[in-house]
Amino acid sequence: MRPNRDHPRGDRPKAANDRTFGKRKPFGAPAHRSGGKPSFGGNKRSGGKFSGRTGGKGSRFRGANIDVSRFINKARQVEKPVVYIPKHEFTGFGFSADVEKNVVARGYVTPTPIQDQSIPHVLAGTDVIGIANTGTGKTAAFLLPLIEKIVKSRNEKVIIIVPTRELALQIDMELRLFVKGMGIPSISCIGGSNIREQMRGLRNRFNFVIGTPGRLKDLMERKCLHMEEFRTVVLDEADRMLDMGFIADIKFLLKGMPAERHSLFFSATFSSEIEKLVGGFLKNPVKIYTKVGDTAASVDQDVVRAGSKEKKIEMLHDMLSRKDFEKVLIFGQTKWGVEKLSKELEKRGFKSASIHGNKTQGQRKMALELFKANRVQILVATDVASRGLDIDDVSHVINYDLPATYEDYTHRVGRTGRAGKTGKAITFVE
Repeated sequence: MRPNRDHPRGDRPKAANDRTFGKRKPFGAPAHRSGGKPSFGGNKRSGGKFSGRTGGKGSRFRGANIDVSRFINKARQVEKPVVYIPKHEFTGFGFSADVEKNVVARGYVTPTPIQDQSIPHVLAGTDVIGIANTGTGKTAAFLLPLIEKIVKSRNEKVIIIVPTRELALQIDMELRLFVKGMGIPSISCIGGSNIREQMRGLRNRFNFVIGTPGRLKDLMERKCLHMEEFRTVVLDEADRMLDMGFIADIKFLLKGMPAERHSLFFSATFSSEIEKLVGGFLKNPVKIYTKVGDTAASVDQDVVRAGSKEKKIEMLHDMLSRKDFEKVLIFGQTKWGVEKLSKELEKRGFKSASIHGNKTQGQRKMALELFKANRVQILVATDVASRGLDIDDVSHVINYDLPATYEDYTHRVGRTGRAGKTGKAITFVE
């Protein structure tokens, strides 16, 4: 059975018994009050607290309850962060003239910690594990040195594997800006787009392929994508791919690559499960850890008790009418609910767009571009937008519907309060 909300990618893993796609416990059950704190799900033994793994075979949902009191926190800014002093400037990495020209044209001067520490190792051909907070420039940390590799050897091919379509398109857009005028072609291979166009593209000359695991595997099985041609692979947001059940697909893809290859892993988190996964395909990697604190620590978090659905929409209207709600990302649970809410906000005079699994890839891309360019104030989304997207200056994240897990909550909230800024998150409870 499909989960109640749409899958963040659109092309689901084929493994029937993958733990990621079990049944989720529904929300909306009567709240059980204990000491004044609401909880959802009604597991009395846990006292309303998140109880970790439940042991249910095939279940992705890791706890029986959500204690919304955990969604009330003030952003911590007690101490100023330690100022990082980079060892390099972007003009000091030794990039070729064309690469350096495009880097300077984009306004890059001083690298972030993950860029400063990763780029020299990638240029040297060393396997890298790079862990850094979201919004700190991980994409440029691997793209720039890999572009330099291709400048030196035009026959080189790089494959970048990511969990979602939006992230793939975002990386491809970033890549095209960095290689402007250099004749380095790339292809996006993602679900929701015409596979025949992708098949035709793979018959032409290219240096970069950026895609999601399911579509890449499909193209490989159709004999259109030949993994033995790639000697460099990047896994970006591999922790998310693990959560989404793509391990079998990733292993299938990597199995087709040469044993002697250049492998890079970049992510915002590094669990023991991820360490086990990457340990199987990286050789003597350099580990670079620049993550500082918790993303949610830079976010003011609060809960609003609406009481009813009617009051809920009116309270949201009043919030969005305030001047400080400049750029708002609203999360809903279902595709239908997200679309309905976005249209309702438009009727009320707000500039709103929506992203969910029933939208075509072109519609999703357009909605994102409008939101990024501040042409709409509000983006209403299912959890398709909760991870891996680089959206600057989101002033507020609103959980119009409760998230399914605490992990989902963290990823949603992580879209604000990025790159040293303080954000605000509000969770509605009916």
